[in-house]
Amino acid sequence: MKTKFTFLFALMLCFAATMQAQFTAQGKIIEASGEPLIGVSVLVKGTTLGTITDIDGMYSIMVNSSEAELEFSYLGYKSSTIIVSADSPGGDITLAESTNQLDEIVVTGLATNVKRSNLANAVASIGASEISGVTSQPTMEGALYGKIKGADIRSNSGAPGGGMSVKLRGVTSIFGSQQPLYIVDGVFMDNSTISLGTNVVSAAAGGGNTASNQDDASNRIADLVTEDIESIEVLKGASASGIYGSRAAAGVVIITTKKGKAGKNEVKLSQTFGLLSATRLLGQRNYSPEAVDALGGTAALAANGLTDYEKELFGNTGLLSTTQLSFSGGNDQTTYYVSGVYKDEEGIVENTGYTKGSFRANIGHQLTDRIKLDVSSNYINAQSGRGFFNNGNTNTTVGYAQAFTYPWENLFPDANGVYPAGGAGSNILETTAKVTNDENVNRFINSVNATAQLFTRDNQSLKLVGTVARDQYNLETQAIFPRSLTFFSADGSLGGASILGNTRSTINRLAGFLVHDYYTDSGMNFTTQVGMTGEDFDRNTIITTATDLNGVETSISQAANQASFQNQIIQKDRGFFVQEEVNFNDKVFATIGLRGDRSTNNGDASKMYYYPKANIAVNLHEFGFWNADSQINQFKLRAAYGEAGTFANFNDRFNLLNGTVIGGSSGLTSSTLRGNSSVGPERQKELEIGTDIALLDNKVSIEITYYNKNVDDVLLRAQIPTSTGFTSEVVNAAELNNKGLEISLGLRPIENENLTWTTNFNWWKNSSEVTKLDIDPFNLGGFAASLGQYRIQEGSSATQIVGTINPDNCDNCDPDGDGFAVYGDAEADFNLGWINNVKFGNFDMAMVWHWKKGGDGVNLSTLLYDLAGTTWDYDDKTLDPSGELGNGDYRTTQWFAGNAGPWIEDASYIRMREIGLYYNISKENVKDLADLRIGVSARNLINIFDYNSYDPEVSNFGGNVLANSIEVTPYPASKRINFHITATF
Repeated sequence: MKTKFTFLFALMLCFAATMQAQFTAQGKIIEASGEPLIGVSVLVKGTTLGTITDIDGMYSIMVNSSEAELEFSYLGYKSSTIIVSADSPGGDITLAESTNQLDEIVVTGLATNVKRSNLANAVASIGASEISGVTSQPTMEGALYGKIKGADIRSNSGAPGGGMSVKLRGVTSIFGSQQPLYIVDGVFMDNSTISLGTNVVSAAAGGGNTASNQDDASNRIADLVTEDIESIEVLKGASASGIYGSRAAAGVVIITTKKGKAGKNEVKLSQTFGLLSATRLLGQRNYSPEAVDALGGTAALAANGLTDYEKELFGNTGLLSTTQLSFSGGNDQTTYYVSGVYKDEEGIVENTGYTKGSFRANIGHQLTDRIKLDVSSNYINAQSGRGFFNNGNTNTTVGYAQAFTYPWENLFPDANGVYPAGGAGSNILETTAKVTNDENVNRFINSVNATAQLFTRDNQSLKLVGTVARDQYNLETQAIFPRSLTFFSADGSLGGASILGNTRSTINRLAGFLVHDYYTDSGMNFTTQVGMTGEDFDRNTIITTATDLNGVETSISQAANQASFQNQIIQKDRGFFVQEEVNFNDKVFATIGLRGDRSTNNGDASKMYYYPKANIAVNLHEFGFWNADSQINQFKLRAAYGEAGTFANFNDRFNLLNGTVIGGSSGLTSSTLRGNSSVGPERQKELEIGTDIALLDNKVSIEITYYNKNVDDVLLRAQIPTSTGFTSEVVNAAELNNKGLEISLGLRPIENENLTWTTNFNWWKNSSEVTKLDIDPFNLGGFAASLGQYRIQEGSSATQIVGTINPDNCDNCDPDGDGFAVYGDAEADFNLGWINNVKFGNFDMAMVWHWKKGGDGVNLSTLLYDLAGTTWDYDDKTLDPSGELGNGDYRTTQWFAGNAGPWIEDASYIRMREIGLYYNISKENVKDLADLRIGVSARNLINIFDYNSYDPEVSNFGGNVLANSIEVTPYPASKRINFHITATF
């Protein structure tokens, strides 16, 4: 009996001790104004126990010890900690707004995030205020100019509706894709550029092959509207992006759209009106009477006078507008963000323009205490009129024909609307008035992300994260060239043309991950991830062309000749990954991981390729080396290594068959490219080292990163004996190297109650080299060595531009004896972005400058103008060392002598990318109706360059990186001025 009593007494003591060790911590979180903060993360440090504040800013959490440290964190505010106990269980906490990024949470993994101060990679991040808060952005990529170190961003054309390319950290492939992977709320987005088929008329690329890449098509990431984007994070290195698989070998752009927040419901109405005009007009040649006579224009000049056809074509002012209405809000259980956006943009060329409508609904719902769903749905309709520009071997594209149009010609229609024939065989005014070249896309982007908390203990937790995502669009293209066009009369071959295209594209993605967090008493925390992913890609393009139209009829069925072209790509990718993160009290953060991938694009579709990664970040400032009064807020050393792969192209493993007609019967012929059943992926191996430093209460921040990236097993086309029945085969036969340096400096020179000024400098440089080439050197891109081409040669830059040379004009300019001289390099010497933000009272001002130093371009527009004698500087004598020849005669004389150099120019520029000035009016000043924000902004308002054309940032071959500095009479770029008003209710 005594023993039982003793046991019961001991049990009661244990129970009492346990009860004494437990207490409920509670309190309220507010901001400086006293308003409650909803959704603040509250975590018991060293455990997995956590909660968030409710609609009143209140929190309540059970603590299983007599004392604990609580951590409070909220996006845009400085993190805070307090010590709580049973005697002092909490209270009101005020969080201050954050002006530094050290505590920012960065999305880098498939299922987890990392605090920026612990990152071992140089991940670039920009928020909504930088994306669309300064000025209205035509496309998403345009918002990145000058803001992302290591990114080479260029517009391929000035045509409305996009057409841009993004290259991260140099050349990653020669014949493969070099575009990064775009992920929107877990959806892998297709960013293809689909041929329009207009080369049936222009004969650009193979005299009518409908697989042209010279027809100035849009890229599909342009479909997104920037107004719905909350943040963009760019993973540039393989150690960061490799976890996303082989689609991410060229980098990853992670786009997170806006979500609702628990609390007061918000209605926002925004309206933008603007004007756009050509960035630059070149002007006309100042013709002398002798020049007019030599060109056979004396009589026409007397009859018609002079007309500035450049102004007739490109001197127009387009109108643009953007309207957005959004609703957001929610409660502890459900949040929502619903938005509608409509954009309308007139082009500077007649019958060109762009409209886009977008509807988005993002819903977050806490199904149970353990299960949360995030549903994102977006419908987009985008329509663009592209015009008819770029290369044209039939002298029919607008820019090409303009070069051969003289100002004394009369191209205006008569009283009956009939256009006279142009002297070049093409009337440029008639072409812009009558030709239709339109794109119409309907797109659905949907995802469901689910998180299930499988179990939670004091020191560990396990959750399951799943994603189901789909990107689907239908692209319809239509180009109509009426039979009545004068260039058909002059040529007499096609008799009009009608071209219809239809593309259906789908990317389905399914992914599942397990994430285990484990905390130890020593401060060593572990996060383990395992997961599997699957992506199915199916794109089917059909282009039907009709020529010799029946009178005014444009129907394909009524034409005398019809032809169809189909290209279908089906790709299935499967992968897995494992990753372990170790965090020692935020002092040392290390990661090791492995990704495995297989794809139907590889020669062996069942073979798994493995890509490891490892990185470490050491926060020296967390070790106590400096006292509390030190001005060093952060001093981090970091290093990262990773590998990633690039799949072979879809058709590299197959022998392709082409349709033909023999003796009136249809048949098949074999392609000259032989499929290779052993072709494998390209492999990147990148080492990145760097440091991040913050000083003087984070008023000075410095980031320095050096990277060295090798690309092995580069895919090339090797020549094979014609006795095989083929001429070439895709093989893994080269190695590339990219080295680069990225530096940023952030300053807050002024910060007080009345005035705040922050300024950031982003500087970066990349250089590439072909370090191994198992086949003979070869040229690619462009049209011929006499006009300037890229050359792939061991020991040389992958972006070097070469051309023919007259040996009589130089000494040792062709040391290899291959007949080519190096005239330049498309890679820039460096890029510098300068970003400024000023807040003065109720005024906000922001400005972005971008300086691209170096990098050459092949300007074939000037070649055409020189051959026609219409170049604006034809008679200037600034190039000939003897001062005898005008610039036009000097350039053509050099070219006829065998030198390609006259058309290769420095493509440097300095631009004011963005500037905006806004005034904020609180609702107290407008009878509590709404908070108002009014302002004016501009894009590309100031442009400084010596390049002898409309814009040095252009590409006749679209997003092809090893041909994207070549121009042939493009659609001119534009500058924009916008007026804004936003009301928040």
